[in-house]
Amino acid sequence: MPSGQILVADDDAAIRTVLNQALSRVGYDVRVTGNAATLWRWVAQGDGDLVITDVVMPDENAFDLLPRIKKIRPDLPTIVMSAQNTFLTAVKASERGAYEYLPKPFDLNELVTIVGRALAEPKQKARAHTVDDDNDNIPLVGRSPAMQDIYRLLARLMQTDLTVMIAGESGTGKELVAKALHDYGKRANGPFVAINMAAIPRDLIEAELFGHEKGAFTGAQTRSTGRFEQAEGGTLFLDEIGDMPMEAQTRLLRVLQQGEYTTVGGRMPIKANVRIVAATNKDLRQLINQGLFREDLYYRLNVVPIRLPPLRERAEDIADLVRHFFAQAEREGLPRKQIEQPALDRLRHYRWPGNVRELENLVRRLAALYPQDTISEAIIEAEISDQATPPGAEADSEEETLGHSVERHMADYFKVFGDTLPPPGLYHRVLREVEEPLIGAALAATSGNQIRAAELLGLNRNTLRKKIRDLDIQVIRGGR
Repeated sequence: MPSGQILVADDDAAIRTVLNQALSRVGYDVRVTGNAATLWRWVAQGDGDLVITDVVMPDENAFDLLPRIKKIRPDLPTIVMSAQNTFLTAVKASERGAYEYLPKPFDLNELVTIVGRALAEPKQKARAHTVDDDNDNIPLVGRSPAMQDIYRLLARLMQTDLTVMIAGESGTGKELVAKALHDYGKRANGPFVAINMAAIPRDLIEAELFGHEKGAFTGAQTRSTGRFEQAEGGTLFLDEIGDMPMEAQTRLLRVLQQGEYTTVGGRMPIKANVRIVAATNKDLRQLINQGLFREDLYYRLNVVPIRLPPLRERAEDIADLVRHFFAQAEREGLPRKQIEQPALDRLRHYRWPGNVRELENLVRRLAALYPQDTISEAIIEAEISDQATPPGAEADSEEETLGHSVERHMADYFKVFGDTLPPPGLYHRVLREVEEPLIGAALAATSGNQIRAAELLGLNRNTLRKKIRDLDIQVIRGGR
């Protein structure tokens, strides 16, 4: 049975009770308090084998208390809880010596597991420096569980030189993550150098990365430094690594294996003191199978993999992102804007093929082009409709509806398997036979709530209402 004394500090009595019961049930001796002063007194007199504390307490912030705890008891593991749930919260917890950061609400079983691991592992040493609290310029935004996992992972990586591979769709913020690793890590005083493999001619990538000597190739009139030399002592971000040609892959592998490189046309090896962070929106395993990417390089780069979720998988972060981008636009001189809740709801139901980058561009456009102080749902609807409608399509085609999908697939079928397209009447008959029962089932499952039914079907609620009217579907009384 586990043993040890756990000191719990949280000004919420309910949380103190829950933690006391959960940890006592496992077998720990638990002491709880609602203020930092009592916690400090216990720690100062040598009590406790582990501390669990909330960040915000009535008499002192835990981030101010942590350095004092680490000074007198550097081997005492501390778990920090917070309802703030931002990237900077995770980083500050790590850099002030916390063993782990847990965003509220958290899973009790996970907490018990972390407590057991912390008591069993060698104790963590205090961090050397701190980070300023600047929420206006926070590099990563979002409170979703997916982003919390990323924050915690990044916080653990800040004080290491481990090579990181960031995977994610275009527009998910891969360079932002790489920059955050640099800016809040131990190489922050060094340069951050980025290179996009897809933006450089393939025959010039080696020279761009490693530099070249005078006369190394036609046009090389002088010696030129490469990105590795420019990033010395800092971080080199290799974006779109899947587009790197094989010859450059071989040179990069040598750097990762031996810590040195040679310039193009040079003979003397140069030591490299650079942290490598790579990123890709491609499936590198597939490229390996196609013979386009070295498997040994993949394993050298993929020491710590980070997957950034697309925006559609963390739609709960959209409100925070919109406010963040509006604040940025205002700092750049654009008018202050607010946004209505129905407009935010509409943004959450959009698929965001361009991810966070697309949302940022939309917010900047809203701030610059619309005179209204408050952005309405109608404005959002018009903007998203414009973005979703391909050239030549009808202006009212907000998104691909069930009908559009069926119609498109039927057309594709007859183009392949038949010489002529079916008559228009067949479309309407199939649409009714397919859509009517689907819509009816969604309405039944949601007790007639049209907003929830639209979410289930992947439709805009106005589109659903139009289809209910056109198909003469009976709605349960009281449904919206």
